[in-house]
Amino acid sequence: SEGIILELHKRLVKKLNSLVRDYEIIFVNDGSPDNIWTKIQTLAGVDSHVKAISLRRNFGYDCAIMAGLNYVNYPYVVIMDDDLQHAPEDIPRLLAEIEKGFDVVYGNFPVKRQSLIKNLGSWLVGKLAQLIVNKPAHLQITSYKILRKEIAQGIVKYAGPYPYIDGLIFQLTSSIHGIMIAHHERAKDEGGHGIYKSLRILFNFCTTFSILPLRIAILLGLIISLSAGIFSMGLVIVKLWLGIDMEGWTSIILAITISGGIQLIGLGLLGEYVGRTYMNINRQPQYVIKDTVSIHQVQPLNQTTEYEAVELT
Repeated sequence: SEGIILELHKRLVKKLNSLVRDYEIIFVNDGSPDNIWTKIQTLAGVDSHVKAISLRRNFGYDCAIMAGLNYVNYPYVVIMDDDLQHAPEDIPRLLAEIEKGFDVVYGNFPVKRQSLIKNLGSWLVGKLAQLIVNKPAHLQITSYKILRKEIAQGIVKYAGPYPYIDGLIFQLTSSIHGIMIAHHERAKDEGGHGIYKSLRILFNFCTTFSILPLRIAILLGLIISLSAGIFSMGLVIVKLWLGIDMEGWTSIILAITISGGIQLIGLGLLGEYVGRTYMNINRQPQYVIKDTVSIHQVQPLNQTTEYEAVELT
C-alpha cells in the first residue's frame, strides 16, 4: 500500500481532528515487500499522532492486528484496512453507535467490492461462525469495526500462535452490533491478501476455536463404514436371492472401504485429544517486531513485567 498510505493518513487526520480531542494512529507493517515502512517513518516525523510497528516477516493479518492491539491507549479502537476500501469518513458513525453501549460494532457492507472468491470465503466464514462461536445470523463479520479498549485488552491475552480476532471477540462478549456502510474499490495497486491467505485464515478459525474438522473426520468415517455395511448386505441379498455371483474384487473393495472407514474414526478420535493438547501447549510467537516508531517505550499489554516474570519463573 505504498501508493495509498499518504492519502489514507490525510483523510484519517482530517476526520479525526474534527471528531475527537486526541487520538493515535497505529500502523502495522506486516512484512510488506514495498517501501511503505519508509513512508510510515516519514509520516511519524511530521505527525505526533502516528505510531508504527514493523514485523520481521509476514505473520498474517490477525497476528499483525494483535501486534497493534497490544499498544492501544484510548477508550475506543477502530480496526480498518489500509487500502481505503474502508472509508475514514465512516468512523463517526461507528463511534456514535458504540457509544450507545455496545462493546463492538461492525461495519456491514451491502455490497463488497472484491472478487467472487473472496465474497464466497466471507460467506463461508460467516456460516461457520454461526456454528462455532454463535454469531447472530444477521451480523456480518468484516475487518472494519470499532471496539472498546477492554475488549482489545481481552483479545491480546490470547497467547496462541494462530489468533482469529473475530472469533476472540465473540468469545469475549455478546454485546455486538452492526451498521450498514459502503465498501469502496481499492484505491490503488493490488492487495496482498489472496486466496491462499484467506484459506489460511479460515483454517485457523476452524482449528483454533473448534474441533469441528476432527468431528467431520469421525462423521466421514462413520458414513463410509455404514455405507460399506449396507453395500455388503446388498451383495449378500443379490447372491442368495438372485444367485448372481460377484467377482473377487468385491471382497477386496469391501475390506478396503470398511477398514478405511474404521481408520478414519480412529484417527478422528485420536486427533480429538491431540488437537486439544496442541492448542494448549503450542507457544509459537504470534509475531516478532523488527522496528517501531514512537512506541518502543510502551510495554505490550500481553507481556508480563520483569517482576511478574521472576514470580512466574
